[in-house]
Amino acid sequence: QVQLVETGGGLVQAGGSLRLSCTTSGRTFSSLHMGWFRQAPGKERSTVAAISRNGKSTYYADFVKGRFAISGDNAKNTVYLQMNDLKPEDTAVYYCAADVRPYFPPVQFEYWGQGTLVTVSE
Repeated sequence: QVQLVETGGGLVQAGGSLRLSCTTSGRTFSSLHMGWFRQAPGKERSTVAAISRNGKSTYYADFVKGRFAISGDNAKNTVYLQMNDLKPEDTAVYYCAADVRPYFPPVQFEYWGQGTLVTVSE
């Protein structure tokens, strides 16, 4: 079993930055593919970014390319999502997810955090 705890959400003005963190426990961090997802009110959950367990492969949704960056820290068992140039449409609950299966990116992530709210004001 893998436990995930997200932190770092909050209220920020458009054009600002936030860094989300997701700390894992229960499995060796380097055995996990990690991903960030978001769900805005009234919308389906969508993939934001993902990083392979060896850190060599990443995936970004088109709507965040050039603005967001995903990274991992094995020593801290933590994956980060650096979000720059935030826009009001980035407002959503952001979820961290992990998967232990070999394929990247995973078709489905097996383990999920509780989410952290990001609100971007005009």
